[in-house]
Amino acid sequence: MTSRDPAQDPVLDIQEKPLRDALSERYLSYALSTIMARSLPDVRDGLKPVHRRLLYAMSQLRLDPSTPPKKSARVVGDVIGKFHPHGDTSVYDALVRLAQDFAVRYRLVDGQGNFGNIDGDNAAAMRYTEARLTDVAKALLEGIDEDAVDFRPTYDGDGEEPAVLPANFPNLLANGSSGIAVGMATNIPPHNAAQLCSALRLVLKHKLDCVKAALAGKEKPAPTRIEDLVTLISGPDFPTGGVLVEPRANVVEAYRTGRGSFRLRARWEVEKLGQGTWQVVVTEMPYQVQKARLVEKIAELLTNRKLLLLEDVRDESAEDVRLVLVPKSRNVDPEVLMASLFQTTDLEIRFAMNMNVLDKDNVPRVMNLFEVLDAFLDHRMEVLERRSRHRLAKIDHRLEVLGGYLIAYLNLDEVIRIIREEDEPKQELMRAFSLTEVQAEAILNMRLRNLRKLEEMEIQRENDALTAEKAGLTELLSDESLRWKTIGKETEETRKRFGEDRRTLVAEATAVIDIPVDAMVEREPLTVLCSQKGWIRAVRGHLTDAERLDVKYKEGDKEGFWVHCETTDKLLVFGTNGKFYTLSADKLPRGRGFGEPVRLMIDLGNEADIITLFKHQPDRRLLVASEDGRGFQVEENEVVAQTRSGKQILNPDDNKDAKVCIPAEGDHVAVIGNNRLLLVFPLEQVPVMARGKGVQLQKYKDGSLSDLKVFTIAEGLSWKHGERQFNVTNLTGWLGNRAGVGKMPPNGFPKVNRFT
Repeated sequence: MTSRDPAQDPVLDIQEKPLRDALSERYLSYALSTIMARSLPDVRDGLKPVHRRLLYAMSQLRLDPSTPPKKSARVVGDVIGKFHPHGDTSVYDALVRLAQDFAVRYRLVDGQGNFGNIDGDNAAAMRYTEARLTDVAKALLEGIDEDAVDFRPTYDGDGEEPAVLPANFPNLLANGSSGIAVGMATNIPPHNAAQLCSALRLVLKHKLDCVKAALAGKEKPAPTRIEDLVTLISGPDFPTGGVLVEPRANVVEAYRTGRGSFRLRARWEVEKLGQGTWQVVVTEMPYQVQKARLVEKIAELLTNRKLLLLEDVRDESAEDVRLVLVPKSRNVDPEVLMASLFQTTDLEIRFAMNMNVLDKDNVPRVMNLFEVLDAFLDHRMEVLERRSRHRLAKIDHRLEVLGGYLIAYLNLDEVIRIIREEDEPKQELMRAFSLTEVQAEAILNMRLRNLRKLEEMEIQRENDALTAEKAGLTELLSDESLRWKTIGKETEETRKRFGEDRRTLVAEATAVIDIPVDAMVEREPLTVLCSQKGWIRAVRGHLTDAERLDVKYKEGDKEGFWVHCETTDKLLVFGTNGKFYTLSADKLPRGRGFGEPVRLMIDLGNEADIITLFKHQPDRRLLVASEDGRGFQVEENEVVAQTRSGKQILNPDDNKDAKVCIPAEGDHVAVIGNNRLLLVFPLEQVPVMARGKGVQLQKYKDGSLSDLKVFTIAEGLSWKHGERQFNVTNLTGWLGNRAGVGKMPPNGFPKVNRFT
């Protein structure tokens, strides 16, 4: 048995290395492979490796736009067999996307058969569909056989593949790209080719100015301003159309940094019906939104009564998009209806842009709009130079051959004699007529039919034409300005060939429509009941006092708070911790049960209790106070909490709790402590604050706040004791200033020291 050499067999080449280092090296290799060979597009041709290999394989199969298509399975087989050692499903999915007119702005593959639809249905299996290249794909491949780009070995070394395509079309921005690599991602929206070509012409002008400045020894001019480019490129142009409603300032900033987002809405119109009725028809969907899933989402929201302005949704689409939205009534404002749908469904989306691409050195980086256009033009310059040199070499070779032919025609008899009689005719021809080896070989390979007189004239004409072409190419390669002008002509031809009107409408960013709550929630009266132990529920209708007495609570529990309100109202809860919490009346539990603990709906700790529960009334003021007699006024709009954690308004001292929260409706404040001393002072002495401890309302030595009331002094101070109602209008003995001590209350004041 022969021993194997570890140097020849990697299995036996065992290296001792720390696990951390080994994992780091291998993960880094994987990350770099994912970034550079899978997920990020090249800034020059806008393609990922799988798309580039697909197009090149199809060109090798001669699947031109003018030839019959071949089975997609044949294409996929060639790609995975020769260029792309991955699964056939991923390759076929990539081919399908290039053929979908709702996925790419300019299709690179012309598909025959079922290639999916905007509803999200999958394409047919690859054995059923056929494919060939489009004119745009041919433009990307233009010059591939003329040494326009570098080639590299394929994964198995049996062949070669292009490292990048010549790309006589700005594919990166025209069709966009998306991908997720390791630690980075890219997401580039599609754009309009005609607008891109106009922007390229503007950048070309900057290139020419740079050349002129260099020749004149002047400083290079500043790069083209993004604002000027955005004047020509008004924003993304999505294949599915829609309406772009992003403010221009945001668009400019996104293109300046290479990162940003665009707000895209469905395009819709109002369709008038008979007798004053109408319906909304959606004719264009936002990009990458599956229509069938959107209809399901709207139907689900309708079932859950989240779209109360909408009666029904119908999908009447055929080849075109026609999504019908039926309003609840003809009195509904269509703008308000659509605003509610834009907020709750994918009829409006945000398309995030991250122009993270590989530059010509295969380095990933985020480029702005100018840098992407500039890199594309630099690539086109390199392609032009390489194709020109390749053509120049071909011309030189052909002129050399034609020169030999002309010599042969001038000495035809001697050439024939040498070929017939000499043992080494090639060497003899080279010696006799000072021919090169190429010329001698061409003469020996010439057919007899080419010896006619007419052929000699054709050769002379061809020689003159090639000489003139050579002079033009030589001038082109020696003059950079001329090369940029040539690229400008190519760009203009691309615009004429592929330019078309925008599909996505650019509209002014509409003002945010304030959708009233009652437009989203069905308005109906409620009675909210909260027990002393914090179980809350809502009962339909406004219960009378007698009906409230019949309400059942859990054993050992009883009524705590009750509020008459409507489903569109918000409820405010004030806790002993000084926090306000907000509840939506329409979200409270209903039914015949005992409800749910309010602590499940808000983050009210077990150490805190509810002081009061009341209906929110905007633009009202509240008076809050703590046990130690400190308090202040606060605007009710400022206490509404947006989260379940509540909003801290009153900050009581340690071991002290919040005590009172009442509406500040009146001109005087009456405050009484548990020491049974009453003080009355003007409300204006209590400051309005947003949050804090407040000011001293009443001073206590060994007592604390028991209750307070805001009232109008002209009407007198009233309270209820048992079944009797008391009212005192002469309060001279109790009137004072804030932070006073007070006096004993009038006769008949309750022993519990409370006004209610």
